Amino acid sequence: MRLGLGGKAVLVTGGSGLLGSAIVRRLAAEGAVPIIHYRSGATAAHGLADDTGGIPLRANLLEESEVDALIERAVERAGPLAGVVANAGGWPGPPVPTRDMTLERWRRTLDQNLTTAFLTSRAYLKHVHEVGHGSLVFVGSAAARFGEDGFADYAAAKSAVTYGLVQTLAREIVASAPRGRVNAVSPTWIPPSAQAEAAAEQRLKRALATVPLGRAASAGDVASVVAWLLSDDASGYVTGEVIQVSGGMSGRLLPPPSAEQ
Repeated sequence: MRLGLGGKAVLVTGGSGLLGSAIVRRLAAEGAVPIIHYRSGATAAHGLADDTGGIPLRANLLEESEVDALIERAVERAGPLAGVVANAGGWPGPPVPTRDMTLERWRRTLDQNLTTAFLTSRAYLKHVHEVGHGSLVFVGSAAARFGEDGFADYAAAKSAVTYGLVQTLAREIVASAPRGRVNAVSPTWIPPSAQAEAAAEQRLKRALATVPLGRAASAGDVASVVAWLLSDDASGYVTGEVIQVSGGMSGRLLPPPSAEQ
């Protein structure tokens, strides 16, 4: 099924990472013109641009002026943006129980995942207001729906994005673009490679315990849904939705009892 994305410019934030690059490649396969945002992965972004015909652009998404300039430069290079995929984010690191979590880590995680999403969407919605059309897709996480023990910061940030922002912006965007749409995808954990370490393998086993399809999501699984959501031809009446790309996950396992119990 062709999605009608041929020749359309789409910005993917965090476009040089594992998931971002899969989204970029899928969009390029559909004939879109991917704009590959990066902050520190210059080599990967430029290599991906060579492979896909995309346009690499650098910006720090925590700086207001740089986010606004990113949209402006993308429009200068590729014309009006048919869509933006707000994929950039940050994993906070090892699990930390909320009782031990520092305020510094909490703020850093919210900045990396929620503030960047806000600044990206705000800048893009200004562009949508000018051109009268557009589609915005956020990349969330199953943690937003089911929580994640040891990662209250990440779960809270992703929940704010995929529910608070999506629902609100889906209502606001139509004031500027009557057919404008805002949606999100929420994938399960995507393993970084097939050669996972023992700890990662154990975590994956626990994560898959309530997944009927019995495997983790791949970057390609998520990229396909993102491309579908960006397509006015395929999903033009879908907005304000959070698509779970989770293999039917029905919840999280409780952590094992501690030795103190």
